[in-house]
Amino acid sequence: MTKKDTICAQASGAGRAAIAVIRISGSATSEVLRAICGLPEARHASLRTLRDPRTVTTLDRGLVLWFPAPASFTGEDMAELHVHGGRAVVANVLDAVLSIDGVRLAEPGEFASRAFENGKIDLTEVEGLADLINAETDAQARQALAQAGGSLRTLYEGWRHRLLRAQALTEAGLDFADEADVTAKVATNADAVVAELIGQIAPHLADRRGERLRDGLHVVIAGAPNAGKSSLLNALARRDVAIVSEEAGTTRDIIEVHLDLDGLPVILTDTAGLRRAGGKLEVEGIRRALARAEAADLILWLIDTTKPVSAPPDALTRGQAPILPVRNKIDLAPVSAAEGVSLSAKTGEGIDTLVAELKARAHESLAAGSESPVVTRARHRAELEAALVALERFRTAGAPELKAEELRIAARHLGRLTGRVDVDEVLGAIFSEFCIGK
Repeated sequence: MTKKDTICAQASGAGRAAIAVIRISGSATSEVLRAICGLPEARHASLRTLRDPRTVTTLDRGLVLWFPAPASFTGEDMAELHVHGGRAVVANVLDAVLSIDGVRLAEPGEFASRAFENGKIDLTEVEGLADLINAETDAQARQALAQAGGSLRTLYEGWRHRLLRAQALTEAGLDFADEADVTAKVATNADAVVAELIGQIAPHLADRRGERLRDGLHVVIAGAPNAGKSSLLNALARRDVAIVSEEAGTTRDIIEVHLDLDGLPVILTDTAGLRRAGGKLEVEGIRRALARAEAADLILWLIDTTKPVSAPPDALTRGQAPILPVRNKIDLAPVSAAEGVSLSAKTGEGIDTLVAELKARAHESLAAGSESPVVTRARHRAELEAALVALERFRTAGAPELKAEELRIAARHLGRLTGRVDVDEVLGAIFSEFCIGK
């Protein structure tokens, strides 16, 4: 396999469907079209009969689109065949395309990889495409679409260009080290650029809403055994997800439900009841519950109103996640006005109030409606943090040579964000996220 090969793959979902899309990219694309249906007019959907070039057998009738290079997604000659989505039709058309010399099946993400290599998209746009494919809620899709459209690229490349200017000023100061007035002026200008960049990168890093939106708001239901955690999970999910029993310690493992609240992703987790446990299985369940709560964005502390009020254990209150008291079983023991939410997981009373509270927390914690680009991946955060550290070192470095080196380090990390420099080690990980055909 080589990058010069022409590649093809089914770009639509697998299985029976009304329409299937087969993509082709590479230098032999026009030859493939001539062989199976004739070369149509560029960038116009043409209804064609598709035939097997080996037997001239009719395979299907469908729409054919031809995109000559360089004005295509990959930057190469490309084509799309829109055929009927039956398995036999798709298999026969793919077999006919693969019968042309120099054509092979695409590897996962290879179309996007070629688009990157040909300068059509940068790494942040590639990651935005991957997130767009995997988006489960409207807000996730909007964020991914903005990133795929170049919002992060514009921001990061703008920072990089300004950093390169500061680097050029510092290098100029080295070249004219014997002229004190020139050295002082360029140093002042470079310091101003770096100070401005630090003032913009630091708050950008402090905003974690983009990562939370991409991953979902993690909400953990915690409480004593038999407080009704599994019943509450089922009520919020509107289906039976967890086993509900009067026997204490029924839930011993982590149970997750993904909710879509106003287009925002919320991951709701049911955990084992927190108490002094005797059995090894329950002890492990409690350990997992505390670990999940420690990583949560919000903890719902469930209180059984028929029993004395139980306070959250120190292991929860010491964590960073806010704790929302939720009083359950008000159908058995009504409560007066109190902090948090009061409800009955059994009758449904108060569930809408809790859902409204979760929606409000999600809107506050996630990047919903955010106009400015936000960090969405750990890779972005790592490169930006490394660049920021280098810029901070620049401010304290004494020798001009050391200052110039710190600027080179910072510029390299910013360049790695978009794929400008030194990115071979991250390419495989990024493109492997895609399905075949993208």
